[in-house]
Amino acid sequence: MKHDSFIADGRLIEALRQSSQPVSCIEGRILFSQGDAQVGVYIIENGEAALMMTSDSGNVILCLHTGAGSVLGLPAVIGDEPYSLTAMARKGSEVSFVTCDDFEELLGTNPTLNRHILDVLANEVRATRHAISDWKGQAGKGQAGGQQFRTPLMR
Repeated sequence: MKHDSFIADGRLIEALRQSSQPVSCIEGRILFSQGDAQVGVYIIENGEAALMMTSDSGNVILCLHTGAGSVLGLPAVIGDEPYSLTAMARKGSEVSFVTCDDFEELLGTNPTLNRHILDVLANEVRATRHAISDWKGQAGKGQAGGQQFRTPLMR
């Protein structure tokens, strides 16, 4: 399932870029894992990423795809909580990283960015709810019940 829910306003992306460092994605790369302590946010500059949530038994229960202009890891950084999803960048994607400290400093010096961050968070909530509602609909038809979602990045 492809969503543009993590896409951020250009002003937010540009501000984040000023504090970012590149992340090598020559091969597919896990940017962060569900349950890990938050360390910062990631910007998908070019390419795409899959975001997955797994059950305690290891089954993928939610899978979202997003592309260039996406900011990943915001809920964890804003809430000072572990990442609730696993993010995997596709091979060849261009990704930038902003540490928690740099992110907090950026917000402190530019509070007008808060509105853009709230927009991304609200879009992410809507996309997640939509994905859950789609999954529940498929489970009743026998297409997803008991089966794992598959993503091209998991091959």
